[in-house]
Amino acid sequence: MSLFIRKTRLLAHLLRGALTVAMRFPRASADQRHAMNRTWSLKMLELCGMKLVVHNDAARLDAGALVVSNHISWIDIYVINAWRPTPFVSKAEIRHWPLIGWFAQNLDTVFVEREKRSDARRIMHELAERLTRGELMCVFPEGTTSDGRALLPFHSNMFQAAVSAGKPVQPLCILYEDAQGRQSVAPAYIDDLSLKDSLDAMLKAGPLTAHVYVGDAIEAGDDRRKLAARAQEAVGQALETMRGEPAAHRHGEAQAT
Repeated sequence: MSLFIRKTRLLAHLLRGALTVAMRFPRASADQRHAMNRTWSLKMLELCGMKLVVHNDAARLDAGALVVSNHISWIDIYVINAWRPTPFVSKAEIRHWPLIGWFAQNLDTVFVEREKRSDARRIMHELAERLTRGELMCVFPEGTTSDGRALLPFHSNMFQAAVSAGKPVQPLCILYEDAQGRQSVAPAYIDDLSLKDSLDAMLKAGPLTAHVYVGDAIEAGDDRRKLAARAQEAVGQALETMRGEPAAHRHGEAQAT
């Protein structure tokens, strides 16, 4: 199938999603919105030539937790929503991306202007309130994307929300794998790569697998820096575990589309 046709199908899927959010979400319950989000996200991955495999899903928390993950690409958001829909904290620029920004605004995304320290404090308080109400929130504590082969240092600021709310942290690790069973950097959205070039690289890479390792919950404690360090260690260990396993054994639980 040509790249043009695949992109056309992706655009049609985005438009169907926009109609769903605009017309069905206002009348739907929270559980129904989550189900629609997950189904749509799984289809998004399929159209991008990607399947989802989840490891250690028994550790999943479904309420009142700060989910933290390594960050490789814009597609990470749909990988996590295909696993379990979760609102995100995102950089403010994404709000202005065509369609994707609109989706983010309408799916409870919290936008942060990272260059403003006062905005970071505002976001931390909002996150703590939402966690206290029993909600889930997801942050990418590296603060930017990488090629996924190693972790960048975790910033501790957002971990204060879990400490203030007394709610646990759930570490996640994402790893992309190519058809030969090797870690793939094709989805990486880094440096000066445009969104178009990133999508082209991913579509041209052939069939990919998105692995998500669900780490065991970490109690918040009373020190955000120690909490961030423990979360980074957990994500790093999960990355090494998945990278060290032979491809034939890296199966987990495949998610149905």
